[in-house]
Amino acid sequence: MIRQKTNSAPVTGPAKRGEVEMNLSFFGNPKEASIVSELMQWSEEVLEKSNPYFNDLPPCPYAKQAWLDEKVAVLFKYESSNQVLYRTVSSFDDNFELAIIVDLTVEMAPEAFHEYLDDLNTVISEGMFIDKDIWVMGFHPEDDASDFVADIEFDATVEEAYSLIFVQRLSKLQEAADKLSKKGYYDTYDAEYNAREIYAKRENLYRGLKNGDET
Repeated sequence: MIRQKTNSAPVTGPAKRGEVEMNLSFFGNPKEASIVSELMQWSEEVLEKSNPYFNDLPPCPYAKQAWLDEKVAVLFKYESSNQVLYRTVSSFDDNFELAIIVDLTVEMAPEAFHEYLDDLNTVISEGMFIDKDIWVMGFHPEDDASDFVADIEFDATVEEAYSLIFVQRLSKLQEAADKLSKKGYYDTYDAEYNAREIYAKRENLYRGLKNGDET
């Protein structure tokens, strides 16, 4: 089940994902349900399809199963305050593999947005939120389109712009990445986008987590 924290009235009607029916009745308004449906559709049509940039693996190899196993939580952010993000980081719900925060404020420019999340990963590793086993990353609506999706046609269904913040267990993410690396998942993508810097920071934080320090 996809969940969010809301006191709003529910909407009715399921969203279908292949042969699996996803119940969206607990979402507070039709806009929220539409955004969740769009996220599911984007995942199914783009992130779960094999892609030559990832050695013919999907861009997100574990996304399909996470949705099918009801391991994805979706929360909405309507205010400037980042409390919903901080609560998600400090009290991550391990009933889920991924928490997606939909930020409808979109106040930061793309560069500032990604720098903020990078800094947040640093302070998480320093124990500011107690739990250090967390990694955050994001998507900004003004981000440049990646080449690996340039040839994929996807019709957005929601007109309003929103950014996305993904919250996961650092350990699970890095251990999954290590397995994918052996399959050549990162070879082409890293060469095209010089993504090694991001991966290196994540690996360093993971080693620090396992070794009991942040080095």
